[in-house]
Amino acid sequence: MAERFFPIGIQTFEKLRERNAIYIDKTEYIYRLAHNGTTYFLSRPRRFGKSLLVSTMEAYFQGRKELFQGLAIEKLETEWTSYPVLRFDLSGSKYSEIENLKSSLNDLLHEYELVYGKRTQATAFSTRLKNLIVAAEEKTGKPVVVLIDEYDAPMLDSLNSPERMEDIRNIMRDFYSPLKSADKHLKFIFLTGISKFSQLSIFSELNNLDNISMWNEYGSICGITEQELRTEMEGEIQRMEGCLNLSFEEACAKLKEKYDGYHFCRESEDIYNPFSLLNALQKKTLDNFWFSTGTPTFLTEMIKRYNIDPQTFEKGFPAIADMFDTPTETATSPIPVLYQSGYLTIKSYDPELSVYTLGYPNEEVRLGFQKALMQHYAAPSLDVNAMFVLNFSLALRGGDMDKALTLMRAFFSSIPYDVENQTEAHYQTVFYLIFRLCTSYVVRTEVRSAAGRADALVETADSVYVFEFKLDGSVEEALRQIDDKGYMIPYSANGKRLVKVGVNFDKELRTIGEWKVVGFK
Repeated sequence: MAERFFPIGIQTFEKLRERNAIYIDKTEYIYRLAHNGTTYFLSRPRRFGKSLLVSTMEAYFQGRKELFQGLAIEKLETEWTSYPVLRFDLSGSKYSEIENLKSSLNDLLHEYELVYGKRTQATAFSTRLKNLIVAAEEKTGKPVVVLIDEYDAPMLDSLNSPERMEDIRNIMRDFYSPLKSADKHLKFIFLTGISKFSQLSIFSELNNLDNISMWNEYGSICGITEQELRTEMEGEIQRMEGCLNLSFEEACAKLKEKYDGYHFCRESEDIYNPFSLLNALQKKTLDNFWFSTGTPTFLTEMIKRYNIDPQTFEKGFPAIADMFDTPTETATSPIPVLYQSGYLTIKSYDPELSVYTLGYPNEEVRLGFQKALMQHYAAPSLDVNAMFVLNFSLALRGGDMDKALTLMRAFFSSIPYDVENQTEAHYQTVFYLIFRLCTSYVVRTEVRSAAGRADALVETADSVYVFEFKLDGSVEEALRQIDDKGYMIPYSANGKRLVKVGVNFDKELRTIGEWKVVGFK
């Protein structure tokens, strides 16, 4: 089978269909939406296919049947009526200044005013949008379809500036207001975004708005399922397995561990991140593609605001249904936005208690999120953190524990004094992040034994290291705890060298003090 084009970065359905491109058919969902309701909202993380979905809807409502040959909707739809479509993509700009937002909205409206005309010389965004909807209906004789992609982008860009957010919110509230008042002129409304901002009045005022974000029947409307991967991309996986010297099943397992694991409702299939998956198959490598596109500003601001403990998310975080629906601007917890933006996902659901458990969806997200956390808890430079973790890992691999701990001592000493929360919990978090970012080995933190939990365990090709850290204590006390609690017992029969590492952390000096390494079989 000839190699197909990877549509990475292509968000236009027409362009994708004109090339021999990979396309996962989601058109049955579009048919279902169009024939079962009129006003919808869908929340999904960035780069999850929302824009392509909206572009596909645009082509469908324009009646462009030729673009849908061979797709599910071709057999379902019998009318193919052409409606006027107003599509507004708010993700194309950065809204660091109010004028940026005004200019962007002006350009979006002006584009369609050239097509359908201006009924008046009004300048208010709400009046212009209302006039545009009426003009489009008058010119075509058909009700209007309004598609708004990333409706919340302006607010997300201003989360760290309450004053600017208030101004932006007022502008957007004005812009969106005709979606209710022009109801009789509208055929269909579809909005996408990441978060829910209640004070825009969209969710309280739009007639019959269906928030389908957590509906089971639309759980895989964006993203790629396991079945879709194996049936639609078999050739691409086979080419990748050859480059990585893996079997087909081994390649699938690697892709699953790295990019799968999203669940957007109680009964969701496993969903792959489409951006990362397509990049991996195209480049035939297992890199961290989603996070390499940049950490959103609002994420780093949330880390600072809530002083997030990453170990909480590793273990699983309980959440009730109301938390998913919490308006972003009034949230007292980071959980809603972390879920909506894709850093956490549903891991399980307890129907008896009506409780969800949230956690990292996959290894790519875990690593990327913890790197972002290191910038807050340790060195603000991503490069400095990365080089330390690399050198620390190399020292572990070489069995040079003294070098590894010397590097750790220097790293802790370099953490700026103005880093917030220089507490015991802060240092425990940095220890945790260091070990979890060492990806070349089996690394676990707070490892349970019959009598307690070791602080960290590192398993290399020939050795098992068990670490115990004491704050202003002694290395003898740390080593004694390893013995007394039996932390080494589970690994005594695996044939590897066993190494106890007792470390004292000097709180006054803010770095490692003494340490002692004891190896035995």
